[in-house]
Amino acid sequence: MALTQEHEEIRRNVQKFVEAEINPHVDEWERDGFFPAHELFRKMGQLGFLGINKPEAYGGLGLDYSYHMMMVEALGHITCGGVPMAIGVQTDMATPALARFGSDELRREFLVPAIAGEMVSCIGVSEPGAGSDVANIKTTARHDGDDYVINGGKLWITNGTQADWMCLLANTGDGPMHQNKSLIVLPLKTKGVTVARKLDKLGMRSSDTAQLFFDDVRVPRRHLIGQEGHGFVYQMMQFQEERLWCAISMLVALDRIIADTIEYTRNRKAFGQSILDNQVVHFRLAELQTEVELLRSISYRAAGLMLNGEDVTKLASMAKLKAGRLVRELTDACLQYYGGMGFMNETPISRAYRDNRLASIGGGADEVMLGIICKYMGTLPGKKK
Repeated sequence: MALTQEHEEIRRNVQKFVEAEINPHVDEWERDGFFPAHELFRKMGQLGFLGINKPEAYGGLGLDYSYHMMMVEALGHITCGGVPMAIGVQTDMATPALARFGSDELRREFLVPAIAGEMVSCIGVSEPGAGSDVANIKTTARHDGDDYVINGGKLWITNGTQADWMCLLANTGDGPMHQNKSLIVLPLKTKGVTVARKLDKLGMRSSDTAQLFFDDVRVPRRHLIGQEGHGFVYQMMQFQEERLWCAISMLVALDRIIADTIEYTRNRKAFGQSILDNQVVHFRLAELQTEVELLRSISYRAAGLMLNGEDVTKLASMAKLKAGRLVRELTDACLQYYGGMGFMNETPISRAYRDNRLASIGGGADEVMLGIICKYMGTLPGKKK
C-alpha cells in the first residue's frame, strides 16, 4: 500500500496534536482515572481527526481507510493506553455501522456531532455473561408501538460515564441467535438508563469504563441502524475495524517502548558496562523490533485488502492476535531490562505493561481470534472452510 505526502501530513499533524494537547496532561489524567472526553474530542473534531474516512455529507473528510490508518498509527505517540482506546471507540467501534447503514435522519442526529466531537459515543455489546460470546447477550429491545423498550445491561463500557449515546446491540426478536439482534442508537440521558458504577481497572486508568443498566428504556424505533435482525452481522463488521485498529494503534507505541528501553539501558551501568552492551539485551531488542515490523506488515496488508473491498476477517484476526501477544511479550521483556525501576509506577514502562494486557482480551480474546483463524483454515471441528 503506497503512502503519499497527504498520508504523511495527517500522521505529522496528529503527532503534533498529541504532543501539544494530550501528553502534557496524561499523568494528571492517569492519577484522576478520567480524562475530559468532550473537551478533547471537540478539539480533535475541529481538526477533522474523528471523521477522516467518514462521508463528507456528515462532516467527515471522505477519504479512504488508508488516511484514517495514519491517524490511528500516530495515536501511538500518546504516553498511555486509555486515551487512544477511547478515541478508537469513537472512530472505529461505535460509529462505523451508523455511518454505513444508518438512515439519513439518524446520521444527522448522531453521526454528525460524533464526527465534530460535540458528542461522545460508546459501544454496548459486552455483558456479564457475554463478553467474547456475543451471540449470547441477554439485553432485549421489544416493540411497543413506535418505540423499542430496552431492558438489560452492559459491562466494560469504555467512555461509559461520559458518553452521550451508545451503539447498542440487543435482542429484538426470538429467532436464531445470529438473526434476532439489532443495533440501536441509545441516547444515554434517556429515562431508565443508569450508570451503575465506574469500574476500577488494572490499566487504562485514564479511560472511564462503566457498567450500565437499562430499565424499561424507551427509544423511537427510528433509532434502529439498518435492518432489524441484522445487528449481529453489522457488529461482526465493526469488530473487523476494531481488531485492525487494535493492531495498527500499537505500532508506533511499540517502536517507542523499544526506543525508550534502548535509551535507558544505554545509560544504566552494571558490572562495569551499560546494560545495553550485554548481548542478551541488544539481541533481544533486535528480535522484538523485527516482530513489530512483521506486525506492521500484516496490518498494512489487511488494510490494503479492506480498501479493495475484500473480506479481511482472517487477516484482521491474525493481526489482533499477534498484536495482543507481542505487546505482552515486548513490555515484559523491556520492563525486565529496567530492573527495579521497571516496577515503579513513575516509569512509563510499568504503565505500558499494565495498559496493554487488555489487548489479548478486549475486542475478542486471543482464543476467539484463534477460533476464527481455524475456521478460515478449515481446521475447526465441525466447521468447513
